[in-house]
Amino acid sequence: MEKNSSSNFLGTKEFERCKPHIEAALKYTGGTHDIIDIYEGLYKGTMQLWPAEKSCLVTEIINYPKMKCLNIFLGGGDLTEILSMHDDVILWAKDQGCTALNMTGRFGWKKPLSKHGWKPMHSSYVKEI
Repeated sequence: MEKNSSSNFLGTKEFERCKPHIEAALKYTGGTHDIIDIYEGLYKGTMQLWPAEKSCLVTEIINYPKMKCLNIFLGGGDLTEILSMHDDVILWAKDQGCTALNMTGRFGWKKPLSKHGWKPMHSSYVKEI
């Protein structure tokens, strides 16, 4: 994973290289973020970029009152490559004091994630007003 400090992140080639994967994944967020929000989060260090050769993930740590959780909220590119990052993501999350991972994603993630021990917790619904 790339270190997230302003001196290291600003103008990074990895972000530019991963940008098409991030933009593709953003289409499924329901408008919660845009590419500038992701760039700012990575720049400020509140989000983490997990670049790979043909894909990437974007994560953030959420401090709930009763637990610290790594939220994997963007993933784009090659599914096999994304899944190959699973153990590294878990190790890093544990090093940060996280006791759980959560992920919001399309229904298509259910089958490949179940092979890694993920279980659906709930469904999200949205109504624009």
